[in-house]
Amino acid sequence: MNAPPKSDVPVITPNDLAEADGFVFGFPTRFGMMSAQFKAFLDATGGLWRTQQLAGKPAGIFYSTGSQGGGQETTALTAITQLVHHGMIFVPIGYTFGAGMFEMEQVKGGSPYGAGTYAGDGSRMPSELELAQAFHQGKYIAGITKKLKAAA
Repeated sequence: MNAPPKSDVPVITPNDLAEADGFVFGFPTRFGMMSAQFKAFLDATGGLWRTQQLAGKPAGIFYSTGSQGGGQETTALTAITQLVHHGMIFVPIGYTFGAGMFEMEQVKGGSPYGAGTYAGDGSRMPSELELAQAFHQGKYIAGITKKLKAAA
């Protein structure tokens, strides 16, 4: 919706998801839910749902909101329904990020559901702590994905 094209960013189709071992989905929040663009992408996965090609695959989520009251946890909770209908295994980060989860001296997005940032009007970049939490989440979910794949 009025976003400029980003030619250097790879674009996948919904059917490409079948090739992955696991996922970490990221999206902006709109009124406490995932953006319409990402919802439309997931809506296009009906064929994968019908054949249950994503069932049993681990998935996590991360998000950005415009403000601290922008609905980070609500966005996570409403996004989980998409994963559940596909039979995916939701992998929250819980409190595995350690002391960074309890930081109170600086503004920090994220929750036990997943990493997050506050984008404000779009000019705020993620803090080092938010980036560290996101890196931790990716590593954490990759480790779980690897264990599940080895056990299959």
